[in-house]
Amino acid sequence: MLRLFSRQKNQILSLSATRHLFSTTAAASSNLYSKYSFVPPPSLKPLNPSSTHSPPKKQPKPRYRPPSSLDRTGEKPLQSKLPFDFRFSYTESSPDVRPIGLREPKYSPFGPGKLDRVWTGVCAPVVDPKVGSPGDEKTVEEKRRVARDRIQGEPLTNAERKALVERCQRHKTKRQVNLGRDGLTHNMLNDIHNNWKHSEAVRIKCMGVPTVDMKNVCTQLEDKTSGKIIHRHGGLLVLYRGRNYHPKKRPVIPLMLWKPHEPVYPRLIKTTTDGLSIEETKEMRKRGLAVPALTKLAKNGYYGSLVPMVRDAFLSEELVRIDCKGLQKSDYKKIGCKLRDLVPCILVTFDKEQIVVWRGQNYKPSEDGFFLTEREPFDHSSNDPDDHEVENQDGEEITGNNDYFSGDSD
Repeated sequence: MLRLFSRQKNQILSLSATRHLFSTTAAASSNLYSKYSFVPPPSLKPLNPSSTHSPPKKQPKPRYRPPSSLDRTGEKPLQSKLPFDFRFSYTESSPDVRPIGLREPKYSPFGPGKLDRVWTGVCAPVVDPKVGSPGDEKTVEEKRRVARDRIQGEPLTNAERKALVERCQRHKTKRQVNLGRDGLTHNMLNDIHNNWKHSEAVRIKCMGVPTVDMKNVCTQLEDKTSGKIIHRHGGLLVLYRGRNYHPKKRPVIPLMLWKPHEPVYPRLIKTTTDGLSIEETKEMRKRGLAVPALTKLAKNGYYGSLVPMVRDAFLSEELVRIDCKGLQKSDYKKIGCKLRDLVPCILVTFDKEQIVVWRGQNYKPSEDGFFLTEREPFDHSSNDPDDHEVENQDGEEITGNNDYFSGDSD
């Protein structure tokens, strides 16, 4: 038994020695290492405890600080020479209407210490109310008018105007600035000047609440940008930058970093309507909601003909109802506020997504109101030598064709 065990042990030792000799011979005779120059990665190399290095320590992250608390000690506030008060919206807010309160502290939406003007909670006036005087405001208005006349230069001829309008049509360019429910905002001025870098005129599409008073929209656009509207079809405008406009000399327009909260204004709907008791007011609200709707307003539509429609309806009806289903509550409240000032009329209720207005007891149709038509001609015979009045053989005057309208409708 011992002899058998020793014999098996000798066989195992001889077999292992043979395998080791064969492996060393094959490794010595193999040229794979020299041919491919294989270098093992660091993870496969044996670690030498004497040459180990400690991993670098991570730097601690700096403490988070919100943008409003960044230190601006070494920076100067931005100075803008624009001669008008900075507001969030120039068409949806009026300097004549004073709020009765603020919803937040007077944090400047331009950022802390970034503008050299004081934020009053509603606007950033160009003249400091604590230092300035009423005469300074007149000086600023005169300065704004002179700057606009200098930038505009000579008026465009009819041929130049038609060429610019044709260049701004939808089938020619996709550049467009959209004017929505917030109206002409302050940051939109920067968008208009950016478009004026590439073309002399820019197309502006007006939608929603601001289109109730298109005259105000056109006035504010020309006043705040120093441009000139050369074409209008419904809510589609073409704004020209001027002959003497230089993009490199454009004004500095600081951007608002967030939308400020709207201030608190007096209530639009009062408990008792003018000259009526509480019971009579409730009865009028019920009758107003039962009146057939004058029109139904579409969301983000064009409402330029709404005021003339209400004025015409007041000639035969005492109460007028406007269906506003699908619109946001803030939108039809702004529309009702505009109707109250432009028609004029008395707001009765906003219940059930409806606007109900009353013409009042002693209603008189407005005669001095002026509202823009759907299309407005901008051609002038005095600007084009080709469109002047000539006489035919019979001595009758013939006027050039000034009713040119270009572009497609909305």
